Amino acid sequence: QVVYNVGLCICLYDITKLEDSYIFPGDGASHTKVHFRYVVFHPFLDEILVGQIKSCSQDGVHVSIGFFDDIVIPPESLQQPAKFDEAEQVWVWEYETEEGAHDLYMDIGEEIRFRVVDETFVDTSPTGPSSAEASTSNAAEEVQKKEAPYTLVGSISEPGLGLLSWWTNS
Repeated sequence: QVVYNVGLCICLYDITKLEDSYIFPGDGASHTKVHFRYVVFHPFLDEILVGQIKSCSQDGVHVSIGFFDDIVIPPESLQQPAKFDEAEQVWVWEYETEEGAHDLYMDIGEEIRFRVVDETFVDTSPTGPSSAEASTSNAAEEVQKKEAPYTLVGSISEPGLGLLSWWTNS
């Protein structure tokens, strides 16, 4: 679960304090205030991470790190000059050398090293219906439900970043 402005909660680490329990009239449940610590995924800005390319689109390169898939590297943050190959649905870095230009493809499944440059939290908490919303169709609600609660924006526009295969020593 993503906690707004905190990060992706992975698991409970420990319980630090249990306070008194109460049973309220008309409710058979026990209510106890609990203080705990969570293991949370929330990378620092400018942190370098390694993931796998999940897909490519005109919007950029979509990356997964296994347990988290909402990472995008926009076109302006790719190694330049870069172009999108419509036929193969991949981004291509046109790498210039003395012998000429070489096309380096960003294929799906390849490991990629990127820098975290931005993060976006979207409050996806449920809200009560209002009279104006009751008269509209459910199409707007469907679009809102698909929005990711936590998204990272990456960049590979520096030496050493990009596909790991580009930077291996031979």
